[in-house]
Amino acid sequence: MSNQPTFPDKHDEDGLDNLDRRVLLKGAAALVTTTAMSSQAMARDYSPGAAPQRYPDPDIVVINDKRFKAKVGNTSIKRLYTGCLWAEGPAWNAQGQYLIWSDIPANRQLRYLDDDGHISEQFRKPSNEANGNTFDFEGRQITCERTRVVRFEHDGSSTVLAEQAGGKPLNSPNDVVVHPNDKSIWFTDPGYGAIVLYEGQRTNNGSLQPYQKEAVYRVDALTGQVTKVADEPFKPNGIAFSHDYKKVYVCDSGSTHYPNAKNIVWQYDLDGDKLSNPRTLLDMALDGKSGFPDGMRVDTEGNIWVGAGWVGDGYDGVQVFAPDGERIGQIRLPEACANLCFGGRKRNRLFMTASQSLYAVYVETQGAHNC
Repeated sequence: MSNQPTFPDKHDEDGLDNLDRRVLLKGAAALVTTTAMSSQAMARDYSPGAAPQRYPDPDIVVINDKRFKAKVGNTSIKRLYTGCLWAEGPAWNAQGQYLIWSDIPANRQLRYLDDDGHISEQFRKPSNEANGNTFDFEGRQITCERTRVVRFEHDGSSTVLAEQAGGKPLNSPNDVVVHPNDKSIWFTDPGYGAIVLYEGQRTNNGSLQPYQKEAVYRVDALTGQVTKVADEPFKPNGIAFSHDYKKVYVCDSGSTHYPNAKNIVWQYDLDGDKLSNPRTLLDMALDGKSGFPDGMRVDTEGNIWVGAGWVGDGYDGVQVFAPDGERIGQIRLPEACANLCFGGRKRNRLFMTASQSLYAVYVETQGAHNC
C-alpha cells in the first residue's frame, strides 16, 4: 500500500470528489474570520485613552489636491463628547470662546469651553427642543426652537423673532444665519419638529403634514416683519451666505419625506432682501451613493462644507465643495453629520455635530462668518 497522498482525478465529475471538502470549508471560514478580525482591528477607536492616530489622518480625504488646501498633515479628528440622542446646531461664540449645540430629543443645549474642554451638559434645559443656532454681531445667541425663532439677550431675557408666517404657525424652524449689513435674520422651516414625536410634536391632530409649505424666511431687524423669500426646496434645511454675501445656499433634505426630492444644495442670488435665480449648485452623490445634506458653513476661500450622512462608512461626515460645485474633499466620520461650524481662537477649528457625538479637527482655513 502506497503512503503517498491521493489527489483528485482531474477527470472526476467535479474535480474534487476525492478531496476533503471539510478542509476547504474550514479554510474559507478561517479566512472570513481573519478578515472580520482585521476589519475590527482597523476600526478607529475614539474612546478616551485610545492609541493616537497616525499622521496624516486617513479620514481627511483630499479629492482635488489643487483646490483642497485645508488639510493639515499633523492633526487628527477628535471626538470631544458623546452621549447625545441627536446632536445639531453648533455655533461658536467668539466673545466667550465657547461652542453651544443642541440635543433635540433630549430637549437640551450643551456648551463646550475652549480653554479647558469642560462641557456643560445642561447649558439650557428645557430648550423647547431647539435645533439650529447662531450668534449675531452683538454676541447674542439666536436659536431655532421647535415652534419659533428666539434671541437670548445679554440681560438673560429672550425675544421672540418669529412664530408665524402668512397668518399660520411656523412648521418648525431648523437653521439660521444673520446678515452683517442690515442685521436681518434668515432661517429655514422644513418642519421636522412638527411631524415626529421624537423631535417635537405632530401637527393637526397627529397629521404628518406641516402647517404650511416648507420655506425660507427673512426677519427684518428694524420692523420685525417675517417674509417668505424662497420655497423651491422640498425641505429647506441648512442655510449659509457665500463668503462675499452675494449668494445664499440652502440644503434640501426633502428626500426624507418626498420621493421626488433630490439630495442637493440650492444656490440663490442675493439682492438686498430678496433671493432670485434658484438653481442646483451641489449634488451630494458620491461613488454611486447619495446622502442628504443637512447643515453647512462656508470658509474664507468660498468653499462650502456640508454635513451629510445616512449612507454609511466611507460617506457619512463632511463633504467639501469648491464655489463652483466641484467636490474637493471629505472628512469621514463614524456617524452621520447633522451640522458643523468653524470656531476656536483662530476660527480654524471645524466642530461637527454627528448623531450622538461632537467632533473637531483643525483645518488650514477659517470660517468666513462670525460663527
